[in-house]
Amino acid sequence: MKIMVTGGAGFIGSAVIRQLINVHDFEVINLDKLTYAANLDNLKSISNHSSYYFEKIDICDSKKVKDALRKYSPNVILNLAAESHVDRSIDTPAKFVETNIIGTYNLLEASLEHFQSINSQEQNKFRFHHVSTDEVFGSLNFSDSAFSLSSPYKPRSPYSASKAASDHLVMAWHHTFGLPIILSNSSNNYGPFQYPEKLIPLIITRALEGAPLPVYGRGENIRDWLYIDDHTDALIKVITHGQIGETYLIGGDSELSNIYVVETICKFLDEALPDSKYIPHKNLISFVDDRPGHDLRYALDITKTKQKLGWTPKYSFEVGLKKTIYWYINNKEWWMPLFKKFAHNQQLRSDTSKYKKVGY
Repeated sequence: MKIMVTGGAGFIGSAVIRQLINVHDFEVINLDKLTYAANLDNLKSISNHSSYYFEKIDICDSKKVKDALRKYSPNVILNLAAESHVDRSIDTPAKFVETNIIGTYNLLEASLEHFQSINSQEQNKFRFHHVSTDEVFGSLNFSDSAFSLSSPYKPRSPYSASKAASDHLVMAWHHTFGLPIILSNSSNNYGPFQYPEKLIPLIITRALEGAPLPVYGRGENIRDWLYIDDHTDALIKVITHGQIGETYLIGGDSELSNIYVVETICKFLDEALPDSKYIPHKNLISFVDDRPGHDLRYALDITKTKQKLGWTPKYSFEVGLKKTIYWYINNKEWWMPLFKKFAHNQQLRSDTSKYKKVGY
């Protein structure tokens, strides 16, 4: 199987590529624009593998995308290329419209042209797998049932609205033009190699540096946490066993409040670094003004994915979080340059912003 991964130098993309190469021995083509959150260092372990290819391509560049499809003729396109940071979408929504909507449109058009050019035997193997988020469904109250496949789309941020639009485009290209697509929506991911603007790496890296640990509001917002290896397992299950035209919800069965996550990180750091001068790390927590339109709670009903694909998350939050914390402790040379760059950019953005951002 030959798989083209868009956004393959990002957090999820690089993780799935490493697994596709190391565990499944698939041929992989990585298309990535190399934006601020992309990092080819994430792929050092497989960069010289004979089954791995990299092309620096923006999915908004339709000609280059079409050229790459003709050059490699993949069986599967796994679309992970996206702008994904909610705070940045409030600052610069145009970038999210461009990449998440226009980029997806270009990719769909190029994929349809490629699909129509191959023979029927190759068409039977072809899949366009679009990866989306639970945020397209909006916000749940504490007492609401988890989002299901029948939940209506109710995006509430420029980011989630742009992802919802891309989901609708993907389904439209399936129903109108016959492109064989599969769609998946996942909950919040965490794990090694995650850019330090998202909650868990932000808190870990700031705590290691003794910096304040900013928490929006009172930290009551709830997210479902999915360890990265569990997500990549699920994505490969969807690629290899998912049904055309179907949507699969992928979650970690770990609904937790933001303040619980932050306090748990502090507790684990106290245990891992008993000689740290910042113990107790909990004292670094600082509550800040909430961000506009902050969704209260996300949760996914993953029953179908478990039953149809034989997949279930293997890592409890505690186990996944400890693995993540120890990775950041032992890989400071990876995250410190990003930490410094991110902190600098955050200050520049805060100077012109209407509200105080913390980065997740």
